[in-house]
Amino acid sequence: MGTNDISILAIESSCDETSASIIVNGKVLNNIVATQSVHEKYGGVVPELASRAHQENLIPVIQEAISTSGISKEQLSAVAFTRGPGLMGSLLVGVSFAKAFARALNIPLIDINHMQAHVLAHFIEDPKPSFPFICLTVSGGHTQLVLVKDHLDMEVIGETQDDAVGEAFDKTAKLLGLPYPGGPLVDKYAKEGNPKAFTFPITRMPGLNYSFSGIKTAVLYYLRDRLQENPNFIEQNLPDLCASIQYTLIEMLLIKLKEAVKQYGVKEIAIAGGVSANSGLRAALTELSRRKGWNLYIPKFEYCTDNAAMIAMAAHYKYLKGEFVGMDVTPLAKMKL
Repeated sequence: MGTNDISILAIESSCDETSASIIVNGKVLNNIVATQSVHEKYGGVVPELASRAHQENLIPVIQEAISTSGISKEQLSAVAFTRGPGLMGSLLVGVSFAKAFARALNIPLIDINHMQAHVLAHFIEDPKPSFPFICLTVSGGHTQLVLVKDHLDMEVIGETQDDAVGEAFDKTAKLLGLPYPGGPLVDKYAKEGNPKAFTFPITRMPGLNYSFSGIKTAVLYYLRDRLQENPNFIEQNLPDLCASIQYTLIEMLLIKLKEAVKQYGVKEIAIAGGVSANSGLRAALTELSRRKGWNLYIPKFEYCTDNAAMIAMAAHYKYLKGEFVGMDVTPLAKMKL
């Protein structure tokens, strides 16, 4: 490794994945992720348990990232960490470690916006989108349409006003009696079902904004009425219910995406965030892009969910611009793009 090489250790600890990655000159060398299974029995992420698990996982994960990268910690140029948005306790674990590590090695600190990093996951591997492009960022906590003008120049042009689409998947899954996390299970059963079997309302918001809390209520009342007539209704119709719910949620996402493309005249389209791993959404977007003549970019599954490789990618571009932070930096549970 040359003396002018830019080598960065990146840490991600915003929710329930502890992850570390090493990037050298813009090339991601590894992406080590420890997933927390402790939350499954509670039906959702428990913040206190998440931060404890990060404390246990962080050092082994970082150790593995450094040892498998082939470079020593003394060769690192900077340490990057997720500053927000996320769970405060979880973020604190990553921020505190990053500060101590940077101080011990006397190297700079780089703070990363988790949502910006999701968009920049597209630059980890080829093919990469050209600027400007529109990125539909969909996760458990966020649903945003982002106009990306440059690596670090992004504008949110539409976002959810209540639940994120990932929450809508998980909450409707819970109503169907599916265990947490329910989103991937809805996707799994939907493959066997008829998306037109049941009709659920599509919420229309002004501009390019979204709202996903209405579908949860609609499903709740629909199931309540059907279960009164037939206690086995869910059991007998599970694939069709999953397919219909998934179809409605995807339709809501694509309506606004089409409007954004028309409004901004951009044909480069990307998708990012945990829900971009949903096979129904990927298939619908692929088909829509083919019909509309869009260039569509979908990251690998491992770069869709929370991971440190995307934090590393964002850190690389911030390092090039000399955007560092001091030891007084604090995590932010809410952080604007």
